[in-house]
Amino acid sequence: MEFTLVEGHFATEAEALAEIAERGWHAVTVDVAAVDNELHWHDFDSVNFILEGSHRVQFEDESILECGPGAKIEAPGRIVHRECSPAYRSVFGFSVAPADMTQPLNKLPADLEM
Repeated sequence: MEFTLVEGHFATEAEALAEIAERGWHAVTVDVAAVDNELHWHDFDSVNFILEGSHRVQFEDESILECGPGAKIEAPGRIVHRECSPAYRSVFGFSVAPADMTQPLNKLPADLEM
């Protein structure tokens, strides 16, 4: 499994919200402040629709995925990555309700069971 990027996938926030609703997932629109965090992973799947700005993710092998408005990122859980992005606006779709997400949200690579 890996993150997948589809450029030019959608045009409006309503389209992103509709696609998340079709999956039966939980949608959240967020203005994300600039971030530069440590390597981590999540125990849930997500999809990310970039509305404004640029989103950048770096992986363990130091490769970088970068995209802008209209892009959709499929992000399966259990993939070690870190965000190193300027500020951006996005609609996130989560496979679990945010209130049900285990904490901490960003889990340490050492805690990843294969």
